[in-house]
This record gives sequence, C-alpha cells and structure tokens, in this order.
Amino acid sequence: MSNSELKQRLHDDMTAALKARDELRKSTLRMALTAVTKQEVAGKEARELSDAEVLDVLTAEAKKRRESVTAYREAGREELAVKEQAEADILAEYLPEQLSLEEIAALVTETIAATGAAELGPRGIGKVMGALQPKVKGKADGGTVSAEVKRQLGA
Repeated sequence: MSNSELKQRLHDDMTAALKARDELRKSTLRMALTAVTKQEVAGKEARELSDAEVLDVLTAEAKKRRESVTAYREAGREELAVKEQAEADILAEYLPEQLSLEEIAALVTETIAATGAAELGPRGIGKVMGALQPKVKGKADGGTVSAEVKRQLGA
C-alpha cells in the first residue's frame, strides 16, 4: 500500500479531524496531502514518496505558512495571519523538533572547525553550508543557518 508512514499518519489524522468536525485541521491536512500527491505525480512518472520526501514537502508547506504570516501582518491583515499561523502550528506537529539558535550556532562553529573554512573567510560559506545541510535539514530554517554561517565567517 503506502511506503510512507508519515503520509499514512496525515491521512489518518485528516479522517479523524473530519469525524471530529475540526474544519481547520481537516483543511490543513487535506492541503498537505494534496501537496504530497502533487509531488508524487510530478516528473515523468508517478511514484510513492518516502517519509523523508514527505517531510520535505511538509517543511516547504510550513515555510510558506510562516512567510504568509509575516506578509499578512505587514499588510495589517491580522485575521489572515492568525489563520496561517494556526495552519503552520498544525504542520509543525509533523515536523522534527526545531533547533534553537544556540544549537545552530554550536553546529556552525563545529562545522567550520571540521571543514577548515575559517581561513577561507566569506569564501568558505558554500563549503560550510554543504556540510551543514544534512545535519539541519528539516530541523532549522536555511536562512537562519546561512545568516549564522555568514556571521561566524565574517561575511
């Protein structure tokens, strides 16, 4: 049937929300499942996504919600920002625990030391980011990690 436990969990939770008449949760999970299905049929042939790929889709959807919250708040549309934030909170339940700023800083420091990028200065950003990505994928926003790398390398 499905080789993705995460996708099955999303589907089961959406069914439960439907039965509980929880409109926000139902619509958010339905949107997430639609994004997963869209990804499955993208490309030359349809395929089943792995848990890691489903997680990537959910991470992207959560990021869209966070960006929308910021945009709506800047535009003075608080009611829309609240809805987007609620959707982001629901999606966050399916994502790994996010790293704190202190944990990101420690990982960046450790990676700079491991890659020897300190003497490259700002030119070492790509090398550090390449080594960091597998460690922080899904656990931290790329922009936050990149900003910390640039700060530590003096860029």
